[in-house]
Amino acid sequence: MDELLISVNLIWVMLGTILVFFMHAGFAMVEAGFTRSKNAVNIIMKNFLTISLGGIVYFLCGYAIMFGDSVGGIFGISGFALNGVDDLSFFIFQTMFAATGATILSGAVAERTNIFAYIGVIILMSLVVYPVVGHWVWSGQGWLTNLGFVDFAGSTVVHLTGAVAAFIAAVMVGPRLGKYENGRVNVITGHSIPLGALGVFLLWFGWFGFNGASTLAADPELVPNVIANTFFAAAAGVVATSFYTKFRYGHIDGSLTLNGALAGLVGITAGAANVSIIGSIIIGLIAAPLLVEGVRFIEWKLKVDDPVGAIAVHGICGVWGTLAVGLFDSNGQGLFYGGGLSLLGIQAIGVIATIAWVSVSVAAGIFIIKAFVPLRVTVEEEIAGLDVMEHGAPAYEFQDIFKSSAVRGETFAHRLTHFGKTQNTVQQEEQHI
Repeated sequence: MDELLISVNLIWVMLGTILVFFMHAGFAMVEAGFTRSKNAVNIIMKNFLTISLGGIVYFLCGYAIMFGDSVGGIFGISGFALNGVDDLSFFIFQTMFAATGATILSGAVAERTNIFAYIGVIILMSLVVYPVVGHWVWSGQGWLTNLGFVDFAGSTVVHLTGAVAAFIAAVMVGPRLGKYENGRVNVITGHSIPLGALGVFLLWFGWFGFNGASTLAADPELVPNVIANTFFAAAAGVVATSFYTKFRYGHIDGSLTLNGALAGLVGITAGAANVSIIGSIIIGLIAAPLLVEGVRFIEWKLKVDDPVGAIAVHGICGVWGTLAVGLFDSNGQGLFYGGGLSLLGIQAIGVIATIAWVSVSVAAGIFIIKAFVPLRVTVEEEIAGLDVMEHGAPAYEFQDIFKSSAVRGETFAHRLTHFGKTQNTVQQEEQHI
């Protein structure tokens, strides 16, 4: 019976690992859809490099810093390259989380960042920035754990960490060309909301593994509660964002409503195992206006260009989700369940400490990277698009139509009229005319 239970638990965690890996397809589709078509290949390449390179760096060093023998509850110093580590199932599950925290950066600095500078930041995130926060909370030896900090699946460890890094990087890289001109904030629309919607569905699907398998066992009572909370927080986020944007802007905003699902998911991640379904719905409902106003504040007031709204989704809603545990924890620690302000205060300490560490370490790291690699592509490369300039090919065939027509001096109408015809047929038709 014990062997069977071990096998069932192993299968559950491995299934969760696969689902979290699949979330990277969702990130790629959301980011590609919410940005311009001329940068789609670049977005995809960055996401593939994030999971691949980030995973290798985490294997070599990041896991040891996160889960190794602790130095003062700050970071680990053993288990480099898995030396002495036996539990591969836990390691590979955590590897997917590490890559998820790093990839939040991708969308926030999209369409203008030098890919080699981005690679440098991914190494920084996977090597030390994320693992240190993870050690504080999830190693069982960290100083935040000892305080009683609660973050079940990563509203702070994964999402707030990634969002703060994204904010610092977006500030240091600067906005896209044309985003801010003459005191105006110009909207640069994405090229495919359907693609973005597909990405959100993939992320929502993967989040059931992200939160559900964080139980680390196929617990028949805990797992259904975690998955139910995950669903209902996201659903509440969608509903609340659609109504709030209708009230705020006079129409149900498509891109914000899609992000509303993610806002609810980020919000519930810290307390998925600690709140009731009612609590999860309330968390999702409150995440919606925080998202909408957060996007506006970051873009219009702070003048930080985040093409996909990643900073608001993962940062502001990550803070909310972490603090919400102090309000809605149904195990007697939440303020609304008779627990007083103690847990809420501890949650706030964790948020502040994470923001401080990530801000300083990422800013210092990017400053060093900048000394070796330009943070931005050139103006000409940004205008032409990173697909052709950095990867040698566009994402879509129709971009070739414009390019080849211009080279040969043809009009686009001419190309469409004769699309699919041989050169001889075209010449014969023109002679007949």
